[in-house]
Amino acid sequence: MNKTAKIYIAGHTGLAGSAILRLFKKSGYTNMILKTHEELDLLDQKKTFEFFMKEKPEYVFVAAAKVGGIMANKTYPGTFIYENLQIECNIIEGARKFGVKKLLFLGSSCIYPRFAKQPIIESALLSGELEPTNQAYGVGKIGGIILCQSYNEQYGTNFISVMPTNLYGPNDNFDPQNSHVVAAFFNKFHKAKVDNIPEITLWGTGKPKREFLHSDDLADACLFLMKNYDSNEIINIGTGKDVTIKELTSEISKIIGFKGKIIWDKDKPDGSPRKLLNVSKIHKLGWKHKISLNKGLGDTYEWYKKYVK
Repeated sequence: MNKTAKIYIAGHTGLAGSAILRLFKKSGYTNMILKTHEELDLLDQKKTFEFFMKEKPEYVFVAAAKVGGIMANKTYPGTFIYENLQIECNIIEGARKFGVKKLLFLGSSCIYPRFAKQPIIESALLSGELEPTNQAYGVGKIGGIILCQSYNEQYGTNFISVMPTNLYGPNDNFDPQNSHVVAAFFNKFHKAKVDNIPEITLWGTGKPKREFLHSDDLADACLFLMKNYDSNEIINIGTGKDVTIKELTSEISKIIGFKGKIIWDKDKPDGSPRKLLNVSKIHKLGWKHKISLNKGLGDTYEWYKKYVK
């Protein structure tokens, strides 16, 4: 993949896509194809195919998706499964139809079975029941992975699928109702500090354990895999380290300077009890994450204060 190759990042304004774009610009890639949702509606097959026919990208990163936390998945399951399947099918078929050299599809660690043995190895996919709180999203994402694998088998394409752990970083969705856990906590704790709110109520028990990866580390892994990985098998991207949600809130409280009380609403769902990826496969290839959780959270809060508040 040379520096002048035509590269299309679907979803370049989101958390993952913007990180991939930042890295490519920093690394000297000069021929990026970027379209906002207003410029190209990826739910529209005709317009998506016309885009591929006209632009003829050589490499594609599929970071476009309908995403959100427990509340969003619970409220809009139909939207999650329909839009994700539609976006994936349109991009992947467009890539096949118009001769894309290589495509990287972003899956998610949350689509592994709810009670998968920890740390989760890649072969655990489809080995058990999904987490009920994001089943529709999970089925949608699994569909994209199977589509890539099936096209590789039938058409000889080179479409790889990666499984990132929980992401955080700049350009995340910081809406407290529809966001991922780190972004939701930043928003909630920051507002509580600014408005001098004495206590915060959070969902669940705080006991579930999660692994968190900065979006810049994800981007670094995606570029590495685009250059060094051609297998039909999925591959995990993570840190190999996890923390409890309570430990995460403690870290975020310190970074933001919130001194109030945290109340855990145990009537609300926790989600999966633990989610830690086995990252030995990508480690053996020669990639490891670089950004510690403490540094990543601190940097993200500085970005948040500058661009969100």
